[in-house]
Amino acid sequence: MKQKNSLGYVIFMAVVAAIGGILFGYDTAVISGTTAIVKSQFALTDMMEGWYVGCALIGSICGVLVAGSLSDYLGRKLTMLISAALFSISAIGCAVCGSFDALVAYRIIGGIGIGIVSIVSPIYISEVSPAKIRGTLVSLYQLAVTAGFLIAYLANWVIDVNGNMAVAGSLWTNMWNSEMWRGMLGSETLPALLFFFIIFFIPESPKWLIVNGKTEKASAVLSKIYATKEEVKEEIEVTNSSLKGETKGKWSDLLKPGILVAVIAGSAIAILGQFMGVNAVLYYGPKIFADAGFDNPMFSTVLVGVVNFVTTILAVFIIDKVGRKQLIYWGVSGMILCLLAIGTYFAWGSQIGLGNGFMLTFFLAYVFCCAISISAIVFVLLSEMYPNSVRGRAMSIAGFALWIGTYLIGQLTPVLLGWSQAGTFFIFAVMCVPYMLIMWKVVPETTGKTLEEIEAYWTNRK
Repeated sequence: MKQKNSLGYVIFMAVVAAIGGILFGYDTAVISGTTAIVKSQFALTDMMEGWYVGCALIGSICGVLVAGSLSDYLGRKLTMLISAALFSISAIGCAVCGSFDALVAYRIIGGIGIGIVSIVSPIYISEVSPAKIRGTLVSLYQLAVTAGFLIAYLANWVIDVNGNMAVAGSLWTNMWNSEMWRGMLGSETLPALLFFFIIFFIPESPKWLIVNGKTEKASAVLSKIYATKEEVKEEIEVTNSSLKGETKGKWSDLLKPGILVAVIAGSAIAILGQFMGVNAVLYYGPKIFADAGFDNPMFSTVLVGVVNFVTTILAVFIIDKVGRKQLIYWGVSGMILCLLAIGTYFAWGSQIGLGNGFMLTFFLAYVFCCAISISAIVFVLLSEMYPNSVRGRAMSIAGFALWIGTYLIGQLTPVLLGWSQAGTFFIFAVMCVPYMLIMWKVVPETTGKTLEEIEAYWTNRK
């Protein structure tokens, strides 16, 4: 009975932290339904429209730069509270703002929240999870992100279907009619406030408490996670052992030989993952389908969201059984084949008689391979591959690389598609190769290993 209660408590903590992923996904995807309305209302040029879409990503980059230091200094729990507050301020501000400049400012605030939560939520889940189920629980965060995408698409669709652009009146009336973008962006208030208040019901990360010399509090938390006092004692001893001879984490510690390799490897897989096409597909799916001649590109995009979400559910159940690296090998191999097939469709499809069914099949297969591998793995790996004393700072570096990649691919994809649709997908396929090589030669298999065992791999590396 004690073991069942402990597992339930761990799952509760992981689910609470994963709500941050829903906000991440919602804030990222909701913009797709508001762009045309905002552009029309504020008479935006193409350049200003791009700034409206990309400003939240600038905030995200700023967020990841401070997330590591905040979480290492203030604790994981308080840092999550800060991100929840930023999401709430952003959602309410976007709903009631009176100018385009104010709208951009509130979007940047929300972006900072995205950047912070993308670092601290996976770290928190990894630090409260027993090794044997850590991958499963951390992957709940990625599942929550995909759920956030779906919720945003649904919210946009419901508001758009029920609204009337010709109706204008009070701010509340405009929010759901003539200025529907207010309702779309403002609807994030509910999950943001839920995230803020429910965080008070979870404890601080025991790893952080031990690192900061609060062993008694850590013991109290660990006693709710592990079934026996012996396991609690062992967990504290193992964590303390990993800290011997170390001072409280400093930025300079990231330059130590083994740790530096881990930071570089983590940053490489974070940024390369963006140039393998994942966000290009999610952000520009409707444009890609329209360019391919689909009659209803928005419906095809909904299929992408459904496959992405369902596949992530599958990944949650198999990640600790199959292993991180095996999922990468099989998934990325499938991505390469699918990207080559999509590129072939755009290059020679009309000449050799390939129809839209061929394109859609391989597009959805690509989303499946991506969701079962790099999308499911990235936050798990980044949250578990760094030493206890510098985990927040190291993950900030990797998170910064990830968001730089996201911003660049968001800006470059329209240019690439305008240059060559086929060439764009062939480039994405080529970028899969260095990702696979890094996972094969540099990154260890972390499935089933404790955080301290993973740390020992890097610190003992010659």
